[in-house]
Amino acid sequence: QVQLVESGGGSVQAGGSLRLSCAASQRTFSSLTMGWFRQAPGMEREFVAGISWTGGTTKYADSVKDRFTISRDIAKNTVYLQMNSLKPEDTAVYYCAAALGVFGVRVTTQGYNYWGQGTQVTVSS
Repeated sequence: QVQLVESGGGSVQAGGSLRLSCAASQRTFSSLTMGWFRQAPGMEREFVAGISWTGGTTKYADSVKDRFTISRDIAKNTVYLQMNSLKPEDTAVYYCAAALGVFGVRVTTQGYNYWGQGTQVTVSS
């Protein structure tokens, strides 16, 4: 069982930055493909960014490309999402997700086995 705990959400003005963190309980964190998803009110949960278990492959949604960066620190069992140039449309609950034993980066919710509780990000104009 993998437990994921997100932190770092909050409120920021448009153009600002936030860094989300997701700490994983799994000792084999290095074997986990990690992803970030978000869900705005009344919307479906959507893929934001993902990183392979090797760290060698990353994928981003077009809407966040060149603004968000996903990274991982194996020593700390933690994955990060650095969010720059935030826009009001980035407002959502952000979820960390993990997939064990997969190759590459999954971009759908069905591709992940474990989920965090979510952290709210609010961007005001």
